[in-house]
Amino acid sequence: MQTVNIKKLKENAIIPTYGSAYAAGADLYACLEKDVPVAPHQTVLIPTGIALEVPEGYAGLIYARSGLATKQGLAPANKVGVVDADYRGEVMVALHNHSEQQATITPGERIAQMVIAPFLKADFCEVEALSDTDRGAGGFGSTGKH
Repeated sequence: MQTVNIKKLKENAIIPTYGSAYAAGADLYACLEKDVPVAPHQTVLIPTGIALEVPEGYAGLIYARSGLATKQGLAPANKVGVVDADYRGEVMVALHNHSEQQATITPGERIAQMVIAPFLKADFCEVEALSDTDRGAGGFGSTGKH
């Protein structure tokens, strides 16, 4: 288990929690004083009231909660948010309403989930040519065809 230091920036902030013993994502909670309406196709920035100290070599990846996305059409506007190891500001979630119905975010509601994941930092090296593969430059939908 990896330790991640968390600082509450607001008294009513809720520390992320895991919904089950094997959950990969920890739930992030809305740190609000009152309900926030989200009109159809609108994006709102929801504070969590926490700041993180993600360890070097890791990132906090913020994903949609499946229930919120399927039942209310609310998901992160940027699809996957990234909390870098050197960021110390408040974790915010830009929620977008993909539905035709108004939604409401309530104080303390679970609004997203965060996965702490290791990553490899690349050393990008410009070359004249790349190695050949069977796939080559075939993209979107090109694999699995006979």
